[in-house]
Amino acid sequence: MTSATAPRRVAHDRPWAWLAAGWRDLWAAPAVGLGYGLALAAGGWTLALLAQRAATLWAILPATAGFLLLAPLLAAGLYESSRRRALGLPVDARAILSRLAERGTQLGFLGGALLLLHLFWLRMATLAFALCLGTDFAPPIDGLPLAMLRAEGLLSFIILGTGGGLVLATLAFCTAAFAAPMLLDRDVSAIEAIIASWQAVLRNPQPMALWAGLIVLFTGLALVPFFLGLAVAMPLVGHATWHAYADVFSEEENS
Repeated sequence: MTSATAPRRVAHDRPWAWLAAGWRDLWAAPAVGLGYGLALAAGGWTLALLAQRAATLWAILPATAGFLLLAPLLAAGLYESSRRRALGLPVDARAILSRLAERGTQLGFLGGALLLLHLFWLRMATLAFALCLGTDFAPPIDGLPLAMLRAEGLLSFIILGTGGGLVLATLAFCTAAFAAPMLLDRDVSAIEAIIASWQAVLRNPQPMALWAGLIVLFTGLALVPFFLGLAVAMPLVGHATWHAYADVFSEEENS
């Protein structure tokens, strides 16, 4: 396929089918999926270590939330794995990297858009922290949770951070929900893929709201055991995202 077809409406419970298909893909090529997931978990450990050494442990939460903004692009290799499996092609790292390289320019444009959102989120989180908790708020790691609970500006920080994060996460989700899979599947530009992604989300508000909620749920649970859950959650969601794209942009008659 070389052009972006119009998205079709899907049933509100389709995200469950996408997850089931993603689970099958994960265990059909576990080396690819689990390797991706472990690499992301290692990235989370590195982030936590750097934050600890820089005495900015408070930044772990906004940085982790920012990860959700970039995750759709980071999972591009998983989309290609599912695409190749759907076409009956061999799934191996060399073939996946080759396709990513072919579409590197357009994926780079998409990544640039998501990176701008990520940087804006980090800047906004830093500003919210300074305004609500003060620039001298730097408790030790063992006292961080209690210090946060006792802070006078905690409620303001939560409201401001959550509200701003929700807005940016919504923008990122609509931008990238289908854009990266489409760039790997079709000969379209990043702008065309982003427009198509927005159209698909707006055409399917109920299933996409459920899908966004499931992504947040799985990612949140994965982060609890110190990022270790990403080893499974990330490839599961990544493979399922390909099936979401394939379903919504199927050339079957719109329902």
